[in-house]
Amino acid sequence: MSHTSGVRQAQKEKTRRALMDAALRLLEDQSLSSLGLREVTRAVGVAPAAFYRHFRDLSDLGVALVEECLSSLHHMIGAILAGQDGDEERIEATVDAVAEHVRRYPAHIRFIARERHGGVRPVRQAIAAELDRFADEVATAFCPQLPAESWPPEDVRMLAELYVDHMVMTATAFLEAQADHPEAADERRVAATARKQLLLITLGRHHWHDA
Repeated sequence: MSHTSGVRQAQKEKTRRALMDAALRLLEDQSLSSLGLREVTRAVGVAPAAFYRHFRDLSDLGVALVEECLSSLHHMIGAILAGQDGDEERIEATVDAVAEHVRRYPAHIRFIARERHGGVRPVRQAIAAELDRFADEVATAFCPQLPAESWPPEDVRMLAELYVDHMVMTATAFLEAQADHPEAADERRVAATARKQLLLITLGRHHWHDA
């Protein structure tokens, strides 16, 4: 690659990044379905025609945001589930990790929470696909810990989906606590509730086949 081509590619990547960052900022107060393309390009300082060098439309940009917003979270949780030995340690580490992730990436969590059931179909589908991959990772982490004779794959998958739904719900609760009630007591309340809920899921897991 020539120096000129390298500079051009770097500038293209910089503009793409700027468009995604601007969209994420604008989406703090509105849904993707109400966002205008000209709003995004105006925030970046480029002509509307420049947008199409990076994305087909706003739905395409939304899908790119989904991949970015969820990829780091599901890899992080998968590693926690696989790496902790005891139930209590796993619960504590998972809740702490979700709280920290929300503190670092509040705009990511806000976007996923709003658009998971939003009006842009490709984005809803992308979120569902990413959460499916998240559930696959959690199921893979659980498999060595569950006796195969009493835990068929469909039950392991059901358990994984329950954990994934809980993680999204917990992340949203932390986001609301941090935005509306920034006092540490509110975060502690959310964390305590999340731990109890995970403990309930864990107890159910241990006794699922007793019935």
